[in-house]
Amino acid sequence: MSLSEKLDRVLYRADELRALLETADGAQVGVLSKELSELEPLVARVNALRAAERARDEAEALMADPEMRELAEAEFYAQRDAVPALEREIRLALLPRDAADEGSAILEIRPAAGGDEAGLFAAELFAAYQRYAPTRGWRFGILDYDESELGGIRGAVAEIEGRGVFARLKFESGVHRVQRVPATETQGRIHTSTVTVAVLPQAEEVDVQINESDLRIDTYRASGAGGQHVNKTDSAVRITHIPTGTVVAMQEERSQHKNRAKAMKVLRARLYEAQRSQASASRSADRRAQVGTGDRSERIRTYNFPQGRVTDHRIGLTLHKIDRVMQGEFDELFDALTAEDEAARLAAEGV
Repeated sequence: MSLSEKLDRVLYRADELRALLETADGAQVGVLSKELSELEPLVARVNALRAAERARDEAEALMADPEMRELAEAEFYAQRDAVPALEREIRLALLPRDAADEGSAILEIRPAAGGDEAGLFAAELFAAYQRYAPTRGWRFGILDYDESELGGIRGAVAEIEGRGVFARLKFESGVHRVQRVPATETQGRIHTSTVTVAVLPQAEEVDVQINESDLRIDTYRASGAGGQHVNKTDSAVRITHIPTGTVVAMQEERSQHKNRAKAMKVLRARLYEAQRSQASASRSADRRAQVGTGDRSERIRTYNFPQGRVTDHRIGLTLHKIDRVMQGEFDELFDALTAEDEAARLAAEGV
């Protein structure tokens, strides 16, 4: 099917939905309105494309008139250049969408290799994402923050709520490597440490069914560098999903009930992501089209402090502004990753 035929179908469906809405009852109105609202941005692009094509063709015809030639040429070249850009936007909009892209996400960061230095960098990277969230109008809520004695973390989990969070952050999953001289290093040697980042789409109860009989729930006294109140009661919660062996521990809150609710939220996200990964693995072409695999074991980025650079290994991009990146200025990286992913997906579609 040609692009023009696909666009005719889009316009036909939008007209059909508008007609159906005129006679729909309460339950149908919500469903039809949602579909129409999702189509309308694409309809606007299609109308803009066809207007540009008409203007281009009309200007080309006027170029034969000596009196109109100069004006017509300017219009022709302007519209000729606009058409490919609009076509690309439309082709991107027509690509299969990940249903999770528009939703919120769970962010997990844990130190890997490198001991205390890995824990310190994990805390700094977590803080960088926390600074980034409000620049997008997102809410960054800490679910768990297990602080170490030196000010680093043993692990941290956050819920980032807002529109398009997962689409923007999903390429952050993987191993992040840091190279720098630790504060505790007396010989001035550069150390290499790593932290793992996981970005999971937030799952609702309808996305993942969890049976209470499949859970083992343990309570214990919290420990860590944070407030001493956590050590006085069995407020910490550890939930094990027996069928998969997935374990989530939570101790951030004083209340056992609140810790359990947070742990269930993270457990649901992990199980949902496992389901998605299994489905994605069966679509090998889709996996090859992605920027990286999204695997937590994949080394995706290096932060080299002595050289002041951040390098993303998947797309070969190096930025010499590590201080600004660590202040939460990720947009240049995220824009490049998104553009690369879009190009790969278009290529996989044969565009």
